[in-house]
Amino acid sequence: MPNTLNKRRAKRLGKKQLRRKVLHRIISRDFVSRMNDDEYRREAKRVYGGPKGAFLTVASTLSLHIPMGERLFRKRKFDLRGVRSALDVGSGAGQLAKHLLKYGDPGINVTCTDLLQPMLCRARTRLDSPVPEFVAADLATLPFADGSFDCVTCGYVLEHLPDPVPGLKEMARVLQTGGRMFLLVTEDTFSGAWTSRLWSCRTHNRKELLRVCENLGLILKQEIWFTRMHKAFRAGGICVEIVKQ
Repeated sequence: MPNTLNKRRAKRLGKKQLRRKVLHRIISRDFVSRMNDDEYRREAKRVYGGPKGAFLTVASTLSLHIPMGERLFRKRKFDLRGVRSALDVGSGAGQLAKHLLKYGDPGINVTCTDLLQPMLCRARTRLDSPVPEFVAADLATLPFADGSFDCVTCGYVLEHLPDPVPGLKEMARVLQTGGRMFLLVTEDTFSGAWTSRLWSCRTHNRKELLRVCENLGLILKQEIWFTRMHKAFRAGGICVEIVKQ
């Protein structure tokens, strides 16, 4: 009898997971994974160079990602103490860069990059600080020397690349050995599927993404969750601290 019950439960679970995958496939916009580099850049410019890009800070505030993200740095879940030179990849409107400036050590050097000049202008206005350097750059071809930074932050950017490997390779290249990375990525969950549709991005499987990171010498140090509720419901996306071997 116990074996029969276990088989029934496993069958029900399998059907539930299949329905979830089908629903995610219907909702999400996974066309990004089939783009070439030029198509990806055009799509990014279309999405973030227009009204959606201007609305990004408001959307991040309404979704509570800005206050919850700040809490991670304030509570030292990702500890910025000791960081001398930080690169914020795909800065957008400066959401993560603001935390770097606020919770990093005095004298920290911060470099903000984004594919689009309009987003860099928004970040510059929002941050209103003489500290950051703003550089227009593609994640797949960062214009920095090897090992230029001891910290890299990248929030909800990797999912806009057709293939995450070139972006991860570039971040690993400019990161010093022993340097740390704060990585936020849209996950292949129900909420992630809606994010994919709204912001024209792909989603990533947690285990597969971390396996790719490991193959590149980027080793998981810890999984980070916004709150206990996010952890319980596997919400908020993939948020991890990674160390370069």
